[in-house]
Amino acid sequence: MALDTTPGFDLTPSPKKQALASNYITDFNFLNQYLPDTYEKEFERYGNRSVASFLRMVGAEMPSNSDLIKWAEQGRLHIKYVNCSTDAAAAADTATISVDDAAVTTIGVKIGQTVHISNNAEGTEYNKAIITDVDYTAGTFEVAYYEEGGQTFATGSSPVLSVFVYGSEFGKGTEGVVESVEAEDNIFENSPIIIKEKYAVSGSDMAQIGWIEVEGDNGPGYLWFLKSEHETRLRFEDYLETAMIEAVPAETGSGAIGSAKGSEGLFYVVEDRGNVWSGGNPTILEDFDAIVQRLDKQGAIDENVLFIDRKFSFDIDDMLASQSSNAAGGVSYGLFDNDEMMALNLGFNGFRRGYQFYKSDWKYLNDASMRGGIVGGKVNGVLVPAGSTTVYDQVLGKNAKRPFLHVRYRASEVEDRKYKTWVTGSAGGAQTSSLDAMEVHFLSERALCTLGANNFMLFKG
Repeated sequence: MALDTTPGFDLTPSPKKQALASNYITDFNFLNQYLPDTYEKEFERYGNRSVASFLRMVGAEMPSNSDLIKWAEQGRLHIKYVNCSTDAAAAADTATISVDDAAVTTIGVKIGQTVHISNNAEGTEYNKAIITDVDYTAGTFEVAYYEEGGQTFATGSSPVLSVFVYGSEFGKGTEGVVESVEAEDNIFENSPIIIKEKYAVSGSDMAQIGWIEVEGDNGPGYLWFLKSEHETRLRFEDYLETAMIEAVPAETGSGAIGSAKGSEGLFYVVEDRGNVWSGGNPTILEDFDAIVQRLDKQGAIDENVLFIDRKFSFDIDDMLASQSSNAAGGVSYGLFDNDEMMALNLGFNGFRRGYQFYKSDWKYLNDASMRGGIVGGKVNGVLVPAGSTTVYDQVLGKNAKRPFLHVRYRASEVEDRKYKTWVTGSAGGAQTSSLDAMEVHFLSERALCTLGANNFMLFKG
């Protein structure tokens, strides 16, 4: 009889410090070099793996008592409609103008106001007129033209007309203005979502001490069995930010509507009621001229920050470098002494073109485990206005300054859900249940408020 050669055994190292049949050594001959040299410090081959930092740089966090957050934003001060039509033919002295703008429920013009009416497709066709009657139910108003030649454009819904009020005119001894126009407020809302995470380790594994040195928030340190707990905490903190950026509301009829409500994240809000640049990065000054002209029509915030991926950052550097008179023959931009020991800086931190633009690389868009490298729904960057805006705070009961981006988390005198963590089980000092393990729980309930989304711009691939 002989011992079968199969099945045999292989000493296969385990990724975890566990006594398995595949890695259990029975021949303890210490004259042989079975034990390898080991490093107690963990090598950081991916550097700092956290992607959170964006909201800490541009926003703030403040408490909220409700599961619904609402705020009002100012409407336009002046009255303009861009989708109007006339019932009169060319050369007519009077006409009825119909307002067909999608977002308009009640027109805000009044009898006696003077208006500028122009053809959206033809720059030479325009008129000045005075409003003689208004039908608020039908959304129409009648005008009498100042020009002797009458209406310069044809009848019907085409061409589409733009109308804005520039003043008023009344005769001597006449009655005053009859109607009153209410201030236009835009009401927006968002609701917080609950974000959770958990780490668990059995009591038996806790009894086997093994130290490893890791990089923490306050520098290097040693962890025992809680190496994975440390990474779970870092991952949860990243999710607190990325959930606020990526969240979308659950649509009616969707598969998620029964179990989740969703929330309005930054990308969703800017794409819904902000500005979107699509089809590649703006790489020439003419592209940024178009961006500036769009910002002119919005809040005209002087300072803006571009949080962008690496490719977009290089495109801006190349665009600015090409403005140098000697760019084709060599580098000449910037102020430096051309010392042979100096590292040449080929990047720019910002530029001014109508407004001040600063740029910052956004790690979240570059990280391979997050948005880096994706194709579908690619985002190259976002333009964020610097500063704050004034809103009415229901909690404070008065107007308050708020950053354009800020996080509201659920909190009261007895419960603070900004960042909760607790331990359950029967191991590691916990004595809350009969479970032979220690479970570390994480929870937060929060929502992102994007004020003045019309001042933001999303750059899509």
